[in-house]
This record gives sequence, structure tokens and C-alpha cells, in this order.
Amino acid sequence: MINNANKRSRIWSSILCLAFAAFIFNTTEFVPVGLLPNIAKSFSMDEAHAGLLLTIYAWSVSLLSLPLTVLTSKMDRRKLLVFLFCLFIGSHILAGFAWDFYSLMVARIGIACAHAVFWAITTPLAVRLAPNGKKAKAMGFIVVGVSMATILGIPIGTIIGQLVGWRITFLCIGFIAFCVMVSLLYLLPPVPSTDTLSIRDIPKVLKRPVLLNIYLLTAIIITGHFCAYTYITPFMINVGGFNEKVVVSILLAIGFSGMIGSVVFAKYSDKHPTAILIIPLLLLMICLLSLYVCSFNLITAIIQGMLWGLAITIIGMVMQSKVIDVAPDAADIATSVYSGIYNIGIGAGAFVGSQVLVRLSTEYIGFIGSIFVILALALFFILTKRKW
Repeated sequence: MINNANKRSRIWSSILCLAFAAFIFNTTEFVPVGLLPNIAKSFSMDEAHAGLLLTIYAWSVSLLSLPLTVLTSKMDRRKLLVFLFCLFIGSHILAGFAWDFYSLMVARIGIACAHAVFWAITTPLAVRLAPNGKKAKAMGFIVVGVSMATILGIPIGTIIGQLVGWRITFLCIGFIAFCVMVSLLYLLPPVPSTDTLSIRDIPKVLKRPVLLNIYLLTAIIITGHFCAYTYITPFMINVGGFNEKVVVSILLAIGFSGMIGSVVFAKYSDKHPTAILIIPLLLLMICLLSLYVCSFNLITAIIQGMLWGLAITIIGMVMQSKVIDVAPDAADIATSVYSGIYNIGIGAGAFVGSQVLVRLSTEYIGFIGSIFVILALALFFILTKRKW
């Protein structure tokens, strides 16, 4: 009886470690959003070009996600995780000591390689480790880890970077990742791979029209979102006139409302499958269109940020659940491609936003971002007639 209790405790401890790993991986992907002015200043460059850190990172994940997942599909999951963490930690050390922007970019590409495989294996691994009847709970742990990155990881990483330098933020993330790796080495048993991914299976999955529609909508929506979100820090400083500490509170508001969004999705997604996407899309469009006006007052900026975080969280959860519903027989491939498409949107949004900063002005990022969301709404209404 005691052995069984110890075994269950060890299993849930390992799942908790995976959730914490998800927190770390999600934090490092988006922490440059809060540190963009600091990074740009340290390399004597403008924020538009510094924003390429997110573009290159996201596009690297997009290109590498599926091939690296297939390449490592037969590896024991425990050994694979250790290898990914070593790459992740080493890349963060390089980022912490980067001597120019290009060396920082190389470090980010290294992190992106680890990221690409990590997200393909983590949720399935957590579900596999969980006791019978507790699969949903295990998935919930990972979702909480991801959400907490937005709520705590990015704001705290931003605060550290503002106080003692952005390099320390990356080194701190690397150190925490080392602690998580050591914990996983102790807690996680050998987990042989059960995946049988094959490149030959991919065309069969991608022939499904509904899946292609989801991918297209996701790419457009996420491009619009990240066109503005990538440059929210310089926007709030230069246009809104807020200081860096106030911007952290706005980032906290966006992240906190994401938790509320996950609750709303769980409660209403089955009852209102169409409205659960249309209403957040309309809300996201309004938030982007009103970004300029709302930035002149702290209260309206925080309220706008909370509505923005609520909308994008629900949209993301709707799309992910739809992918699994459409391809239950090939969820690994469909999810891996979805992750790649999502990151194409991140990279495209960061790139479009950088062009807005260079060719127009920072104040236009919300307006330009809203164009993509309006396009997605129009496309969605066309697709619903064909049972998207």
C-alpha cells in the first residue's frame, strides 16, 4: 500500500515537473516581448530589428517542429528530454554571454530546436504517465504551466531584465531549467517511445479540408495578434507614455485574463461551438482597433489588455481542440503541424509589426493587426457555410 502511494506520488511529481518545464519553455519564447527595448539598446539597434528575435525563433520552430519530431520519434522519452534540456540550457548560457545580436540569434535558434521537439512530446508524455482516469488532470497540469508563463514568467523575466539586465533573465531561465532537468532525471522512469511517426503519413492527414481551414485561420489570426503584441512594450512606452514598471502591470493583466479565458472555454465550448470562436474574434478585433485610444489612460489600458488576453486564449484553445477533434487518429502529426503553423503566425506578426515601426509609426500596430483579424472573421463566415 505504501509502495503504491509512493509510486503515485512519484508519478504526479514527474508530471508537475513537466508542467514546470512547460512554464520555462513558454516563458523564454515570449520574454523578449518585455525586454525588446533593453535588448535593442544594448546592441545599439532599433526595436523593429530587435523584434526579429521573435520572427526567427518562431519560423525556426515552424520549419523544425515536424522533421525533428519524426527524427527523434523512436528515442526513449527520458533520454530525449535530457538531451533537449542540455541544448536548452547551453543555448541560454550563450544568450547570457552573447557578444553581438547575431550570437544572440544563434542562441535563440538553439532554444527553438529544443522547443520544437519539447512541445511535440510533453503533453502526450504527461497523459501516458497519468493513472487511468486521470488523463485530463495531467493535461490540466501542462495547461496551467503554459498559462502561468504568461501570468508570471514573462512579467517576472521582464522585471529582472529591467533591474539587472536582460542577460541575467536568460541565465536565470537556464539555471531554473537545469534544476528541472535534475528533478526529471530523479523522478522520471525510462519511457520507451510508442510513436510510429512517418513522413509518408503527413499527406494523408493534410488532405482533410477542415484541418487546412483551421491552419489557415490560425496563421491569419496569430499574425494579427503578434503584429501588435510583439511591440506592446515600446508601444506603451512611446505612445502611451508609461514607464517600464507600468508596462509590466499591463503584461500581467494580459496574462491573468488568460486563466479566465481557459475557464470560459471549458464552460461554454460544448454548448456554443460557433459563438465560442466568433465572440473572441470580434473582441480581439475591437481590442486591436482601440489599442491606440486605450493607451492614453492606465485603467483603460489594463482593461483593454485583460479583454485582449481573454480573447486570444479562448481562440487558441478553440483551434487546438478543433485540430484534435478533426484528426483523432493522427493527433500527433496534426498537432505538430498546428504548432508549426502557429509559430509561422508569430514570426509573420513580428515581421509585419517591425515593418509598421520602420515604414509607418509605432501607433499603427493595432490598426494593422486588426486587418488580419477582420480578414479571419470574413473567411470564417465563408467557411461556416461549407461546414468548416
